[in-house]
Amino acid sequence: MEEKDAAFLKKLLATFKTEAAEHITAISSGLMELEKAPSNLQAGIIERVFRESHSMKGAARAVNLSTIETLCQSFEDILSGLKRNQITPTGKIIDLLHRSINILGDLISGIGEKMASPERGKIRDVLRDFEGITKRAREEGKGADQGKEAATTPIFEEEAHLRAPAAPLMTAETIRVSKQKLDSILLQTEGLLSVKQVLGQRTAELRGIIALMESLKKDGAKIGPEIRALEEAFQKRGYAADSADVIKRTIELFERKGGQVARLHDSLLDYEKALEHDYRSTSGLVDGLMENVKTISMLPFSSILELMPKLVHDLARDQGKEAALAISGAEFEIDRRILDEIREPIIHLLRNSIDHGIEKRQERIARKKGPIGSIRIDIAHKEGKMVEMLVSDDGAGIDIDKVRDSALRLEIISRDEAEKTHEQKLLSLIFRSGVTTSPIITDISGRGLGLAIVREKVEKLGGAVFCEPTEEVTTFRILLPLTLASFRGVLVRAAERLFIIPLTGFDRAVRIKRDDIRTVENRETVLIDGQTVPLLALREVLEIPGPKAPGRDFLQAAVLGTAEHRIAFSVDDVLYEQEVLVKDLGKQLVRIRNVIGATVLSTGQVVTILNISDLLKSALKTSPSAPVQVKAEGAPASRKSILVVEDSITARTLLKNILEAAGYDVKTAVDGIDAITMLKTGDFDLVASDVDMPRMNGLDLTAKIRADERFSRLPVVLVTALESREDRERGIDVGANAYIVKSSFEQSNLLEVIRRLL
Repeated sequence: MEEKDAAFLKKLLATFKTEAAEHITAISSGLMELEKAPSNLQAGIIERVFRESHSMKGAARAVNLSTIETLCQSFEDILSGLKRNQITPTGKIIDLLHRSINILGDLISGIGEKMASPERGKIRDVLRDFEGITKRAREEGKGADQGKEAATTPIFEEEAHLRAPAAPLMTAETIRVSKQKLDSILLQTEGLLSVKQVLGQRTAELRGIIALMESLKKDGAKIGPEIRALEEAFQKRGYAADSADVIKRTIELFERKGGQVARLHDSLLDYEKALEHDYRSTSGLVDGLMENVKTISMLPFSSILELMPKLVHDLARDQGKEAALAISGAEFEIDRRILDEIREPIIHLLRNSIDHGIEKRQERIARKKGPIGSIRIDIAHKEGKMVEMLVSDDGAGIDIDKVRDSALRLEIISRDEAEKTHEQKLLSLIFRSGVTTSPIITDISGRGLGLAIVREKVEKLGGAVFCEPTEEVTTFRILLPLTLASFRGVLVRAAERLFIIPLTGFDRAVRIKRDDIRTVENRETVLIDGQTVPLLALREVLEIPGPKAPGRDFLQAAVLGTAEHRIAFSVDDVLYEQEVLVKDLGKQLVRIRNVIGATVLSTGQVVTILNISDLLKSALKTSPSAPVQVKAEGAPASRKSILVVEDSITARTLLKNILEAAGYDVKTAVDGIDAITMLKTGDFDLVASDVDMPRMNGLDLTAKIRADERFSRLPVVLVTALESREDRERGIDVGANAYIVKSSFEQSNLLEVIRRLL
């Protein structure tokens, strides 16, 4: 393939991926509608989905993607039968259609990459199921038209070797612009904000110069008569002619300079008017341009939420549950860069609702709830250019006792603190890494990382997240800025340096009397709104070297955080609030603790923008803590011992090598009976077992371990090829601590789970 054709094909495939993604979204939404629609409305939905599939098939054919074309053709065969009422849209049929769309989505995302064997197998399975349905319909005399193109075994081509099609591209009323180009334009436009600020600063400086000139004019007007009187006095007293001459020349010089000052003052006034006009004009142009570019970069929430109902449907189905997602306010627009970052937190929250909240049908009915779980996403504008997103579900809610136990196990709080801490503060611990209420660790949940990731992502965007449960509904409230381009911040001075603190998370500025500072558990604290709040010096938290500030009767402090978790940071001065344009620190400084980025003040000075979330975490580390028990010098570190139970010699050797390389002592057993014998004669800290083994399988082994009082607390990790929902539930029922599926097995995943359990 010639270089020119290869470049053309690359662009064409990129265009196809974008177009196909839109078709996938439309088809998925249509299938969700089809499940809920009454029979009299299904025909229109089926027709719409059919057209989307047909368009995607034609586009795939144009770029020689035969696998995608074949799948679309089989998909159409089923839809044709549905359109003619020759195939009934049962739940099994709809699930198969959903599965095929998931595969199509994966194929489209992986264009240009080599297809793995599992993906090939999934495609063959779906095509076989499609063929089985159409074949049964034909045998019953209900088949599609005889001339209809039948699904065939796909050709699994390598996308990198496709021939460039000869068909020309169709023109359109809209154009597609790459995100990189759009971001570049946006950043350059945002850079004009600093130009506007500098121009405003120069205008203010000119006003100061004019004020000085006016002062000189007034002083000159006062001195003039006094000099004249002095001249008359010289003349009356008859001083020498040369002295009188000096006085005369001095007066003339003064009058001449006074005239020059007056003319300079008038010129500066004219210059000020012109500069003021230029400033207003530039401000209007910059504000208008920024607003227009922001509008271009704004997208509705619907662009990331359209597929969420299908995600909820699939997640719930995989766990044997039923749940429906309702969305309101999806038309509200927000910065595309925020949408890109907030997608993952939303998915985490939805998965959390299904994993830990929504109950199974029988349990919901027993609790006098509707059989289908309800999950909602509600979006609304808030004051101060903020957006509020509520993610709620009517599931079982959050078990505070399990949160407390998890926090105690991780030593996040002491047992004394756990008993005294009120429920709302305990609830905030669910955002701490490692805290989980899940009874078992699997490849998708139970590690206590989901909500920690949600908080980190949201706070990185300059937002905040809160959990607000009631008896009926558990709600997560997320506050987000409308745009990342600029925000309001507070300028403070600490250790002779300037810093910007984002207004989001800035509770208030306070003036603290030194006599009001109290020491509680070796920490300085102050009373704010009746609540005891820790007080730390910002310079110490930021680890800025240098002498401490001299003692003063009063301290200035910035109070950061939420009502449940606030910390006061003492500073030299809290100066003023201003609009801030964030400048990235570059690829070399992607993530610096306590810092979001930097900004340029109107004076041209570069100032660091602080990360409130990091500051709160750093403050906790800075605060005094209980003394750590230090092991005597020379004492050997104890190595944890693990029993690996696996009948396959290959898998057994692999697990043994991985664990020994990680520093564990490892013994092996060939099945459950062998493992029970070794447990009775040895001392182990954890058992890692396969499930499907002769004589005694891993589930029976786990049950026997739990039934024996000596081993009831011994962690058990099941590493198995059995990945169905029923198998996972059996693992939970017998008391396993973790369930890792071999098909998604990763060495780091296994070691992370073991470290967490030990």
